[in-house]
Amino acid sequence: MKQGILLCVDDEMMVLNALRDQLKKAYDHRHLIEIAESAEEGLEILDELADEGYIPLVIISDWLMPGMKGDEFLIKAHQRFPHVIKIMLSGQADEAAIQRSRDHANLHKFIGKPWNAERLITAIDKGLGDFWQGRERQSPEANENQ
Repeated sequence: MKQGILLCVDDEMMVLNALRDQLKKAYDHRHLIEIAESAEEGLEILDELADEGYIPLVIISDWLMPGMKGDEFLIKAHQRFPHVIKIMLSGQADEAAIQRSRDHANLHKFIGKPWNAERLITAIDKGLGDFWQGRERQSPEANENQ
């Protein structure tokens, strides 16, 4: 089985570099860490890597970005990859955008900027735990043992 993908999407390279560094410390040995400077680029990366057999696992997205806002991006990503853990990381998101993401993209967590790395990793760990637990319940072996 190929690695999972953790994707960070933000229009500020400084934020992306900080996120990548934090995620590499926690997950580099288990997952592929990718960054994108726009929602459109993020969708391309997800599609390309999924076609290569990688498993999209986590998306961390800003809200206020040129072109496509984060809530719209997360909704589009959810339509393609409903199982992905979606985290919005923003200092600008309004409550309506956060609620849209909850309602239409199954938003796992909203975290305001500046963020606490430990809180972010904890949110990701919880989401990944729920994801893997759900997959175990869906596996044929799990169904045979019930």
